[in-house]
Amino acid sequence: MSELIAYHLEDGIATLTLNNGKVNAISPDVIAAFNAALDQAVTDRAVVIITGQPGILSGGYDLKVMTAGPKEAVSLVTAGSTLARRLLAHPFPVIVACPGHAVAKGAFILLSADYRIGVDGPFSIGLNEVQIGMTMHHAGIELARDRLRRSAFHRSVINGEMFDPQNAVDAGFLDKVVSAEELQGVALAAARQLKKINMTAHKNTKLKVRKALLETLDNAIAMDQQHLG
Repeated sequence: MSELIAYHLEDGIATLTLNNGKVNAISPDVIAAFNAALDQAVTDRAVVIITGQPGILSGGYDLKVMTAGPKEAVSLVTAGSTLARRLLAHPFPVIVACPGHAVAKGAFILLSADYRIGVDGPFSIGLNEVQIGMTMHHAGIELARDRLRRSAFHRSVINGEMFDPQNAVDAGFLDKVVSAEELQGVALAAARQLKKINMTAHKNTKLKVRKALLETLDNAIAMDQQHLG
């Protein structure tokens, strides 16, 4: 599929593996590859597993793009928020097998999935925007508000608190933590289990459950384009 996102289909399960440098930075090209891979997964009617390299899912947006200028930053954030919305409404189940750190946009990928598995270890998961001098965008706030526990939402978004994998489960970033050696097997087992559900019912129920969130994200993305621009 792409050097930036490898696509592997087997037995109705599509594994998308991010591969963009040591922190798997989310760039415009990565987002384009992501969308192409999701298009292929829909064609294949596959359950999706998103993963990264050992030790990291993603460290967030490509800072070279974010600091290139307002136009570039707004374009990347808009594309990233639109990708999150797409994942939330994807017609087949989406699993994230998080092999380590998931920071900023990496953590938002977790918040955009249906089932999230992390690995135990000295890893940081969370939204560090205010730590690095970035005011949180509207779409990010609304996604975090919907998917995180209320107490963790304020600590995460306003304080920039980062969580280890075990505490990330309690916060709402992850659903389960396993050893690094177990991650791939557990993710595949979850995908095989999800393959058994009725996909039409899954899609329709997902859209009902997330209707308000999707509408809120549409408004938030528009606000971000005006505000950030």
